[in-house]
Amino acid sequence: MELRQLRYFVTVAEDLNFTRAAARVHVAQPAISQQIARLEHELGQELFDRSGRQIRLTAAGETFLPFARETLETAARGRDAVASLAGALAGRLSIGTIQSPPPSLLDVLAAFHHDHPLVEISLRTANPQHLAEHVAKGTLDAALLGITGQPLPAAVATAAYTTEPLLALVAPDHALAGRAHITLTALKGQPLATLTHGSGLRSVLETACAKAGFTPLIHAETDDIGLLIDLAARRLGVAFVPGAGLVPGTGLVPSRPDLVVLRVHRPKLVRRTVLAWHRHRPTRPALAFLDYARAATSRDTEDQATLSESS
Repeated sequence: MELRQLRYFVTVAEDLNFTRAAARVHVAQPAISQQIARLEHELGQELFDRSGRQIRLTAAGETFLPFARETLETAARGRDAVASLAGALAGRLSIGTIQSPPPSLLDVLAAFHHDHPLVEISLRTANPQHLAEHVAKGTLDAALLGITGQPLPAAVATAAYTTEPLLALVAPDHALAGRAHITLTALKGQPLATLTHGSGLRSVLETACAKAGFTPLIHAETDDIGLLIDLAARRLGVAFVPGAGLVPGTGLVPSRPDLVVLRVHRPKLVRRTVLAWHRHRPTRPALAFLDYARAATSRDTEDQATLSESS
């Protein structure tokens, strides 16, 4: 039994797709299939049911999965401990993030990489609940989440990271385009474009509208914030996007003549983000990364909340 076989097995178990799993570990699909077949032969049990249109874990696969993960985590901790004897932090830092993260996240990663070049950094994008589940399972070391109001797994610890305004985007000929500021109730009955369910942006919008006494009229939705901006430009609805990076003269929107940026007040809509990590077994790279995030947060008191561990 080899570590690479365990890594291939865990990756396929997460994606339930050999092609996507092969792309994630950067090997050809026949190679990953062959190694998993060898692992199944050694265990004397099939780990995946391949009879349907989509593969799924067998009972043996479900039973074996936590042990495979634990073995990989132990091996990684051992490797990191040996590297630390030479005073170097090594290993892998797997970070998850929501779409359009605050620019400071990439600044933190850049500073971390500069000081710890032996750590391989992997960055994945998904919705908050999906990211939190991967943190709880240990397949992500840490993640940046948008607050959705949904409960997080008990194994996930969080700390406040940023608070940023949400801005409305409309086409230049939209009825609201001539206003610099609008109230939320001005959007009652207006077609809206937003992210799909499960995103922090969608949650903020729906919650605010409910408190204002109306249901948002959502005409278009997408799971890609870049497409969301394009939907607004093509008059498919008023779109809400995080304000970070949309300072006049910078970012995506101010350079586009096909969009107008509106500020929303009464109430002011904001996106709050938190950093998340495994409460009971954080990895050394994750702890080091969190230290960098704390330092970055304390330097930016105007736009970011002070980082403190949640209960």
